[in-house]
Order: sequence, then structure tokens, then C-alpha cells
Amino acid sequence: MGAVVVGVLALMGFVIYSDQTVRTQFEGKRWALPARVYARPQELYPGLKLDPYQFTTVLEQLGYRINPANKNPAGTTQPVTVIDSDEAGSFQRQDQTFELTSRPFTFSDGPQPALHLRVDFSDNHVNALHDVKTGKDLTLARLDPLLIGSIYPGHNEDRILVKLNEIPPDLIKTLIAVEDRNFYGHHGIDPRGIARAALNDLWHHKNIQGGSTLTQQLVKNFYLSPERSIQRKFQEIIMALLLELHYNKNEILETYANEIYLGQDGSRAIHGFGLASEFYFGKSLSQLKLPEMALLVGLVKGPSYYDPRHHPLRAMARRNLVLSELNRQGIINPDQEATAKAASLSIVTRPPDSNTSYPAFMGLVYRQLRRDYREQDLRSEGLQILTTLDPIVQAVAEKSLTKRLDELEKQYGMKDKPLEGAVVITNTEGAEVLALVGGRDARFDGFNRALDAERQIGSLIKPAIYLTALEQPYSYTLAT
Repeated sequence: MGAVVVGVLALMGFVIYSDQTVRTQFEGKRWALPARVYARPQELYPGLKLDPYQFTTVLEQLGYRINPANKNPAGTTQPVTVIDSDEAGSFQRQDQTFELTSRPFTFSDGPQPALHLRVDFSDNHVNALHDVKTGKDLTLARLDPLLIGSIYPGHNEDRILVKLNEIPPDLIKTLIAVEDRNFYGHHGIDPRGIARAALNDLWHHKNIQGGSTLTQQLVKNFYLSPERSIQRKFQEIIMALLLELHYNKNEILETYANEIYLGQDGSRAIHGFGLASEFYFGKSLSQLKLPEMALLVGLVKGPSYYDPRHHPLRAMARRNLVLSELNRQGIINPDQEATAKAASLSIVTRPPDSNTSYPAFMGLVYRQLRRDYREQDLRSEGLQILTTLDPIVQAVAEKSLTKRLDELEKQYGMKDKPLEGAVVITNTEGAEVLALVGGRDARFDGFNRALDAERQIGSLIKPAIYLTALEQPYSYTLAT
């Protein structure tokens, strides 16, 4: 009898402890969000000195894709991906005219929706700027800025937070159909679902459906370690029941959609459907089509095993299994299933950079940020930082440095490329830093010569000294 009492008390203590753990983390700050650092946005206006080749380079850097109206535009180097002509982040070119749809972006002065623009070039200048939707000529337009780096939390998790109403309903239907058909009917665990999944897998000899509920999966990812044991499974069940006791289905579903692990990019972990959509397809959740949604949901089962970049055949097979399940449950019809299965994976060949391509400039940004912000805030508050970096000027600076060093080495017969250098370019009007190169290898995140090298400046100091003196006419004159 005493052993039973002790057991009951131990169970009650465990439940109370688990309940506090569930509520504390769920109601508090759930995620540490990285700071994202952007270059200056590309402004467009009539009279801007910019040639079509440079503009194409800008669009390619931003990850804009070519639409069907112009499958082989002159001057492009990126692989052609067929997309809708009005899809955000797409463009077409016909000689000196570009038509594009920009991506929405929240600038410091407020949100800017996607813009459907026509840009006409003449004599290496922007000749005219036109809003295709309204039919009006524009005096100024901005493209979404280039992401040049991020400052990650210590565990290197990355995500783009989305609200439930920002997730396409078809993606939610697909997720529930594949991972937890009885999500809205159970209270955290679903014994019938576990049995059904086991029978389904045994019958088809393929793991189509998961046995754990979405709530259990969330608990496992959000609260617990990857350890596999009976004790941990028991804790998962208790915490799933507690989570459903305190929070409604929509809160749980929204948290799941932002927490689920969906891939790896070097040391960066890709979490949540919002970031996964950008990472795999180069588009926001609202732009996803049925086969793309099916692939994302398919990745839940094994992001590494079904990685569409490294294992496209596995990914295709998994996606098609998901589509078959949707048809079997009557969510899509056979024609929709066939059309979706015929679609390519449409994965962008190069995902958005997780690490900066401009380490020297990022060094300058980071030093300034650390002066004004706490390190903890930089790595957890999801700051959006707009900088003055001009990618076109930066590219010119990098090429110029390499070219000049090569010329000097050739002139003096030097071997093994011993010379190094640095470049800083500022705007003469406002002194903003437009470009910064820390060494011959601009991508090397090492010694930053632009910021840390100590050197003699010679006669460069004379104008500053003379100006300072002449600003004090009672003490110094031209005859002093």
C-alpha cells in the first residue's frame, strides 16, 4: 500500500512539474530569432545610371526567376525556371525593357506590397518606370533588399515566424491528412491513429502516415531531447495531454508550423514552413502550389533522407505518396493528383545564403551593432537591419582590388600572389559606406584589413590638418 501511495505522489509531482514546464515555455518567449542584415534596396527612377546587364545581375542576386514569357533573356546566367508571369520575385526581359514583380517587404518607413513594374532602359540609364497594375508612370520604386547576412542564436536555429492565417489552408489540410487525420478530434494522443498508421504501413509496406499526433510531435521537438526510451515516451504523452488541456488547436498548430525541423543548410537548422518555403522554393508560403506543399509536408518524416537537393528521386517519391494520400482521402481529385505528380520539384538551385558573402562589411556592421545593442538581443530578438551596402559598387570594388594587385605583382615580377590590400568606398554626400573589401579574397572571413590594418597614411593627412587650421582664422592663416 505504501508503495502505491509513493507511486501516486511521484506521478502527481511529475505531472505538476511537466505542467509548469509546458506552460512556462509555451506562454513565454518561444524562440530566439536571428537578426537579419540587408543591403540597401535597389532604387529605380528615370535618369538612374544603370545598364541592363547590371540590372539583370541585381535581379539574379536577389534570386528573381525568369518567367515563361522570356525563357532565354539575353545577359542572364542563372538556370531558367518556369514560373507564373505575375509571381513575386519573377522577371522577363525583352531587349531594353524589363517587366518584373517585386517581393513585398517591410522597410523602415512601413510595409511595401509587391509591385508589378516595367522598366525601360536607354543609353545605360533608366529611361522610364511604369506601374503595370495602375497604368501610371512612377518617379521612384524600390526592390526588396538583398539579404547579406544573419546573426544567429547559439544553437543556429533559423525560422521565419508565420501566423496561422498566413499559412495556406491547403498546406494545413495536407499536413493534417498525412501526419494526424484526427487532429481536431483527439486530446493530445490518438490510440486509433497509432493503430491505423501501423496497419497502413504494414499493408502498403511504406511509411505514409505517422503514428504520433501533431501535438506529440510538437512536444518532442519543443520540450524533449531526441532520446528514445519508454520514460521519454511516457513524458511525451503526459505533456501532450497537458498542452491540449491549456491551449486550443489553432495555437498548437501555429506553434507546430513554426517549430518543425525541415532541413539543414551547413550549420544552420531550417525550422518552420515559412523559412522552408523560402529555402527550397525561393518564395513565400502564400505562393506555394499543391505539389510544393506536398513536398514540404513529406519532408516532415525525414528532412535529411528526403532532401530534394541531394536526393531528388527520394523526394519525388515521397511527395507523390503524399499526393496519393490526399486523393485517397478525397481532398484532391484524380486529375489534380495526376497534374501535381507530373510537376517538377521546382527547387531553387541555390538556396538563400545562410552565411554572409560580404564578411568584411558585416564586420563593420557587427561592431556598430554591438556598440548599440546587447549581444543577447542581436541573437534573439529578430532584428531587421538595413545597411548602406551597394552590391553593384561592392562588386566593382572587389574586381578593382584584384585587378590592381595582379598588375603590381606582374610589374614587379612577384610570384605566389604576395600582395594584399583593402578598399573602402563611401558616398561623398552623406559619407555612407557603400562597399568594403577586407582583402584579396573578399569571401574570406579572416583578418579585415579595411578595419584592422595599421599603416602609414602619408600625405593623405595634410588636407585634414590644413582645413582644421584654416577653420581657425584668428590662429592660422595662409601665411602661417
